[in-house]
Amino acid sequence: MKIGIVGAGKVGATIATLLESCKFCKSVALADSRANIDLTGLKKSRFVQADATDKAALAAFVAGVDAIVSAGPYFLNKPIAAACAKAGVSYFDLTEDVGTTSYVRKLAKKSKATFMPQCGLAPGAINIVGGSLASTLHHVRQCEMRVGALPLNASNQMKYYLSWSTIGLINEYCQLGEALHCGKRLATLPLDGVDRITIDGVEYEAFNTSGGVATMCETFAGKVQELNYKTLRYPGHRDLMKFLLQDLNLASRQELVTQIFDQEVPLTESDVVVFYVSVIGSENGGGLKQRSFIKKMHGGVIEGRKLNAIQLTTAAGITGVLELFAAGKLGKGFVKQESVSLADFLGTQWGGRVYGK
Repeated sequence: MKIGIVGAGKVGATIATLLESCKFCKSVALADSRANIDLTGLKKSRFVQADATDKAALAAFVAGVDAIVSAGPYFLNKPIAAACAKAGVSYFDLTEDVGTTSYVRKLAKKSKATFMPQCGLAPGAINIVGGSLASTLHHVRQCEMRVGALPLNASNQMKYYLSWSTIGLINEYCQLGEALHCGKRLATLPLDGVDRITIDGVEYEAFNTSGGVATMCETFAGKVQELNYKTLRYPGHRDLMKFLLQDLNLASRQELVTQIFDQEVPLTESDVVVFYVSVIGSENGGGLKQRSFIKKMHGGVIEGRKLNAIQLTTAAGITGVLELFAAGKLGKGFVKQESVSLADFLGTQWGGRVYGK
């Protein structure tokens, strides 16, 4: 299978790195508007300098592959998905943006190709795990999903250093989310719903952000009483973000906040991804049970390239899904993350290696 990746940044290049060892992948084409992209050591990959905002260049790139992965900023996903729909090429992305997912879903209705947005870590792997655990119980009282991409150490006031897309980070801090309460769907306010959780003796705070729940509220409405997704941070981070984005009203100026973060918040390669899913419910005729999936994941060196934790976990999520697509285990049209079984996901090369126990 020939795979095209639009966006040759940290995550795009990491996806290409993981695909290097995958038997189902014959070749990888990496497209980016920038020149001089380093593909050292990636024998399957070739670079194509192309701007995703150039319709003709994008159409030509899409036409040469079997599937497209959009690994650029979330606001570029719509034109890329539209180009795939027009060409009949399958499409995957990493977006946490709810509006983008709705747009992709409309495109998928008229296509025979596979359209699967929200792959990656969260949304993505967290929904595969959450959906699979919830499906093992007859009656589900609660499904809690928590993910944090965190620095291993931080001495600044907000206890946070950057490790992934700043523009994506700020966007999920500013947009409405979704949850189930008493089995019914409702909107959640960003940075709200604060609670505390302790994992391996370390205390974290969790709060609402957008996108991480993916399509699970639709799937489990009326079947799960309480279902929610929250981002994990070290205690105190949320209060500072609320002051910046809400009290100072900078949520309406996301570009400015992104610029400040990129300029003044350090980028760390020493990070950890904390992954937590807890489901409480009962089997048919049985008593109340709790099932969980908890894992702390770190980076590593793959194909001679040093990858941090958020790069590796995000790329492993979408690479696992691509392997299932190549094996014919995904349907046509719009595909939800929670439609993938955990067993199938952990049975893939990179899903199993990174998320397996």
